This record gives sequence, structure tokens and C-alpha cells, in this order.
Amino acid sequence: MAKRSPHHQQGMPSKKQVLEFIQTADGPAGKREIAKAFGLKGQEKIALKRLLKDMAEEGLIDGKKTAYHRMGGVPKVTVLRVVEIEDGEAIAIPDNWSPDAPDKPPRLTVREMKGRGGKRGPALKRGDRVLSRTEETERGWIADPIKKLPARTEGLMGVVEIDGSGKAWLAPVDKRIRRSTPISDVGEAEEGQLVIAERTGRSERAGVKVIEVIGDPLAPKSFSLIAIAKHGIPHVFQDGVHQEAQRAAELRLSEDKREDLRALPIVAIDPADARDHDDAIWAEPDGKGGFNALVAIADVSFYVRPGSALDKEARKRGNSVYFPDRVVPMLPEILSADVCSLRQDEDRAAMACHLHIDAKGKITRHRFTRALVRIHHNIPYEDAQAAVDTGKPPEYLANLWDAWRALAEARKAREPLNLELPERRVMLNDEGQIAEIAVKERLDAHRVVEDFMIAANVAAAKALEAKNAPVVYRVHEVPSREKLIALRDYMATLGKKLALGQVIKPALFNDMLADITEDADKAQVMEAVLRTQMQAYYGPANSGHFGLALGSYAHFTSPIRRYADLLVHRALVEAYKLEQPAPPGSLPDTTGLSDKDRASLQEISDQISQTERRAMEAERDTVDRYVAAWLSGRVGETFDTRITGVQGFGFFATIVGLGGDGLVPISTLGDEYFRHDEAAQTLIGEKSGKTYSSGDRLKLKLGEANALTGALKFVPVDADGNAIETRGNRPDDRYRRPGGGQKRAGKFTAGKRGRPGNIRHQGRRKK
Repeated sequence: MAKRSPHHQQGMPSKKQVLEFIQTADGPAGKREIAKAFGLKGQEKIALKRLLKDMAEEGLIDGKKTAYHRMGGVPKVTVLRVVEIEDGEAIAIPDNWSPDAPDKPPRLTVREMKGRGGKRGPALKRGDRVLSRTEETERGWIADPIKKLPARTEGLMGVVEIDGSGKAWLAPVDKRIRRSTPISDVGEAEEGQLVIAERTGRSERAGVKVIEVIGDPLAPKSFSLIAIAKHGIPHVFQDGVHQEAQRAAELRLSEDKREDLRALPIVAIDPADARDHDDAIWAEPDGKGGFNALVAIADVSFYVRPGSALDKEARKRGNSVYFPDRVVPMLPEILSADVCSLRQDEDRAAMACHLHIDAKGKITRHRFTRALVRIHHNIPYEDAQAAVDTGKPPEYLANLWDAWRALAEARKAREPLNLELPERRVMLNDEGQIAEIAVKERLDAHRVVEDFMIAANVAAAKALEAKNAPVVYRVHEVPSREKLIALRDYMATLGKKLALGQVIKPALFNDMLADITEDADKAQVMEAVLRTQMQAYYGPANSGHFGLALGSYAHFTSPIRRYADLLVHRALVEAYKLEQPAPPGSLPDTTGLSDKDRASLQEISDQISQTERRAMEAERDTVDRYVAAWLSGRVGETFDTRITGVQGFGFFATIVGLGGDGLVPISTLGDEYFRHDEAAQTLIGEKSGKTYSSGDRLKLKLGEANALTGALKFVPVDADGNAIETRGNRPDDRYRRPGGGQKRAGKFTAGKRGRPGNIRHQGRRKK
């Protein structure tokens, strides 16, 4: 918590005083800390909230209400990337700083790492990523490293290419990287092979040397391996972790210390290809119009104990990562896919959330126990839905659907954010080749499980609050003032008003979408609403969940694959005295929160929020590569597409019903210049008045599909399906590359140095 300096006067602060406090606070400086520092109460807190909004709108501060920082500054806790070493000191910039940002990233001097016992830690080097606490001083920004994060290998994985002079280059597999890198030591790698490399010096000119040959870049296993290496995802368990997992798996379950729920017909409804089963549900009528219900969750905290090797590895990973061809689990498979997984007809340890649901879907009571369960049935979503659709489902499913209808009524009254966001599913055959890529069908069975999980997550948060226990909340904040103003300006271009003088609730966005009848317009506004939303994160301070319209929300239901849920389980064990020690000498005794965890919940939350984003990026990148590979044999075909984003250099479009974002460069839109209207998210032809706007549906021809990077390039077509005649080369520094090469229309042409371009796949599929 931020501390108040003695010279802060009591009473409503000025903007200057707020800025001073934010910049000098020794911890997160949120609305609560500012109010406490200046002794604000009642109406003064309301006035402070308005002041902070005004300061954000004026561009004086940025961040969220739990942790503000000066606009153009750096958050108090963030990930930094070391960009150079000056006179022995590491210089870093924020790792998530966008290359398209108008301002240059702030440069921070990173103090030396500290090891155990305060001893000097390892020296930082160029490219290192460090979770750090930051402060702005008279000499500039300073960072104190908290933890060194796994290296990201962006730009250090690629395909070996040989130019006309025989020189080897590393062609990138990341579509954001525009340059090939010289290879100084190719080792045993051959042209066309996918490799991992490391830098041979501090300068990029020093080149790289190949340290691992993966092989065929278009082999089925390669797409997920590229993502694992690129994002630095830990994927190999050390022997000590495996050995401890084996010991944990052998722990005996004490029937006398657990609530015996094995007689209940509890069912686990999951995807047909589920690799683990975290959760199972049950319900029955209470005879008074309501329902008694149970959400049983794998009791991972019984097996993975604080301070153990298993725990340290799980925290480092943060979560499981799911790819079409494999899963990188948070826990070894003996636990994640076997002992912890709630499998049919096998006794399993569970954390049981007992719920009472009244006739209107309100949760009136809840309690948590450690239980012994035996899953009655593992059912795929499609099979459960088919059974219900017959009109004569088994009683245990009929009861679940009846209880869900009550929960759905409460959800409807709550009015959470309702965005229709299709999810792509890549299906592989037995050889690992793509069999089909399709948008997942959204069934009532999905909604049943989702609403039971939400109810249990809310109950977990409230149960911990009732005991004044630590909570790792799942936080989704109200959209920022800046984003709302941008949305208001955008809606004005469509002739619609967005009033910002009201309390912002999800229902505001739902009503906006409900008022739009045209599908194209609705998709356009939905994209704008999505861009307005804040990114969810984990943290020990509660700011509610805006999207779900909930005041308190935690993640409780997936401890096999999310470390945040494991922390919530441990807090419940401690708060409700559910401890179950292990036999002496086998594993750590406690299954509750350790003192160390309790003292560092903010740091842990920051870290697992980062690993979650890492996993999302890796999963999305991999699906993009599969989509590009799937489409590589259909280059030249025309598709129905929808514009998903508009920039000054062109627009991005996705294939309707399939996905896969592709660029349409502005230079390909015809023989005229287009003006970019940022507020309207539109390109406007200066002569014809032709417009391309976010959300528009149009036909585009697929020009290129690069399976290695996942990049697509589309070509505009006229009414007859012919490519629009493009204008001549237009000088644009954004597309120049050193050495004379120029990036045009999504591909590289060789420059003076004869560098090879990125591998492209036009009209062919890897056999």
C-alpha cells in the first residue's frame, strides 16, 4: 500500500498534489490510497473520483483506479525488457510498449538483481525480461527487479534461408518482425529447416548461431512448438518435480475427514476432446420452487502444497496452455490428467461448493467442504445437449437444466455484457494434419456449465470476504474515460449518441447493440465495444467484474489449469479450517495459504496475469498458423470477409465463419488516395468517396497465406471478381527496410544486400 509523506496536507488535493503523490508513493497509488493520504471522506471521495477522471481525460494520468501512474510514465509494477547495457548498468523499456505508440518508450535504469539473503544476483543482459517495481526520480526512471522472467525468443526462431552469395539468414516466423537476421554459425542446420538460435553478441549485426534444429517448419508439431519457443513457455518438468508429483499422487484420501458425496449423480460436462476434468455439477429441486446444487472442483490444493517443487513450477507456469495438437500443462500429467482429474467411476478428492438457488435464480446460501466424490458420468457437451433435446433426458440432466433456467433468469436481470464472439476450433486427424477449421457451436449445455461455474466463483469470493480472508480476485474494470470518449466519437460518426453523464453499466452497451438491426452495423459496433473494454487481470484488491456485472468475483473452478484458482482454494482451506496434513516426511504439511504467499499476493497476481496473457497470445498465434496453413491451398479464391480494424496504412479483414486476420494495404485499394478517419474507423477515397469501415462486409481475394507466421494478405476485387488495379509505388517510410528492400503488400522484396524474403506459400499445401 502506498504510504503518505508527512508533508501531505489534509483536504481535497489539487491536480499537482495528486501527481506528486502518485510519483512519490512507494507502492500502488490508487483512488483508495490517495483518499487515505489526504484524509478524504464522504462527498470528498466522490469529488476525488471526478478529479481523477478529469485528469485522465486531460492526459495527466493513466492506469486503473487501483494503481494510477503519470501519463507517459510507467506503472508501479510492470514487466521491463533490457535493451542495452551502459557503463555496466542495465537500461530497459516497458515490455508491452507498442511500436506504433506515438511517444518513445521511457528508458529505465535497472538496479542490480538481488539473490537469496540479499546477496548480489546474476547480472542482467540485453533481452532479459524482468518484473520490476518502478519509480520516477530526479535522475529519471529507476526500476528495482522483483523477478527475472523466462526469456522470449521472438526473432530467435525462424527458417534457415541461403541468399545468392551463399550467406545464411534466419527468416522470422513472427509476422511482427520484418527483417531476416544474419546467421554467423549455421551448425548442422540445412536450408529450409526450422531452427532456434541465440545471439552471438550484444549487437544485432553480430548475428545469431543455430542452437537447435526442429526440422520441417510445416510438420504438424511445428506450429505449437513455434509458439512455445517464441513466448518462452516452460514445457519440460524437471525430474524433482516429477518425483514429487509421484509422491503426491500416492497420498491416501481420508474418508473420515471428507464429506462423502459419492452417492450423488454428479456429472462432468466437458468438450469431447478434454484433456482434464476440473469441475462437475449436480442439482435437485428443494420442493419449494428452488434447488439444492453442488459444484465439485478437483482438490488440487491437497496434492500441490505451498513451497513444494510442484508449487514453484506451477506458479512459474501460471496456467496450462492449450494448442490444437497438445497441451502444456501447469501440473505433471500424473496429476493433471489422472489423480486430480474428475474421471467417471473413480473416487476423487474435491472441494465442494454447496449452493441453494431460489426460484428466481438467486444464491441464498453457500458453504464449502472438502469432499470425496465419484463422478457418475463424463459427458461431452454435444451428447448432453442431444439428451436434453429428446425431451426425455435422464433425471440428473433434467434437474441441472431446470436449475440453470433459474440461474439464467438471474443472469438476465443482472444484464452482463453480451458480446457474440465466435471461437475457432481446429480439428486434426490421426496424423496431426488439419481435418477441419470451424467456428464452435454455442449450445445451452455450454451455458449451463458456465452459469454454475460463475455461481461457484461468486460464492468463493463472498465466502472469503465473510472471513476477512485474502482473495485473489478476477478483476474486469469499467472502461476508462478515454476509451469511452473514443467510443462516443465513433458512435457520433454513425449518427448515434452515447451519453457519458450516466453510470456506465454493461446494459448500456447491450442496449446500443439491440438498437441496431443491420448485421453489418451490429458487427461494426460490436468491434468498437470490444475495443472499449479493459483487460481482465488478477489482484488482491477488489474492483468488481464489469463484464459479468458482479461486485465480487474470483476464479475457483479450474485449479488443474490455473494457479489463481489454487490460491483461492488455499485461502478457503485456511479460512474455513479445512486443513488435511500429509503423512510425516512426504510433503509439506499445510494445504492453506503460506505466510509467504499471503505477503506477496500482489506480486503473484501480477505474474500470473502476465502468464495468462502469454498463453492467450501463444494459443492465438498457433491457431492463426493453422488457419494460414489450411488456406495455403486456396490462394486466389474469393471469400466473404468482414473488416476488423482500420489504420492509416490499410485495413485488416477476417474470413466470415473461419477467421484468420489478413492485411489489405492502402496501396491496393485503387488509383486514388484514401484519408484515414480515426474516430470513424474508416478509410475514405478522396475522389470517389468510397469508404472502408470497421465491420463492413466485402469480398476479398486471398493473395498470400504464410503458414509460418500466420499472416494472410487479401486483395480487393471489383464487381466482376477481378483484382482492383493498384496505383504506382508510393513512397512510405513505414514500409522501407534497411538495405534498400521494401515491404509492400505484405511481402519482402530483396534489397541491395540480397536478403531473402519471408517464405510464402502461394497456391500450394505442404504434402
